[in-house]
Amino acid sequence: MEENQTTPETQEQEPKKISLAEAMKQKLAQKKQDQANANNKQKHGPGGNQQTMKSQNHKKVNNQRKKMGV
Repeated sequence: MEENQTTPETQEQEPKKISLAEAMKQKLAQKKQDQANANNKQKHGPGGNQQTMKSQNHKKVNNQRKKMGV
C-alpha cells in the first residue's frame, strides 16, 4: 500500500495542472519582469553595444530652379 502513495518529491516532478487564467497571469508576470529587466540595461554609453546616433537628414536638395534658370 505504501507504493501507491505519492510522496512530496514525486509530486514536484509531475507538471501541475493549472487553469488557463492562472497560466495567463503567470505569462503576463513573466513578460513584465522581462520588460523591466530590458529597461534597466544600458543601451548607450560606456558598455553599450550600439553605435552612436547619426543625423537622419538625408533628403537630397531639389535644385530644379537652378537648372531651369528661373
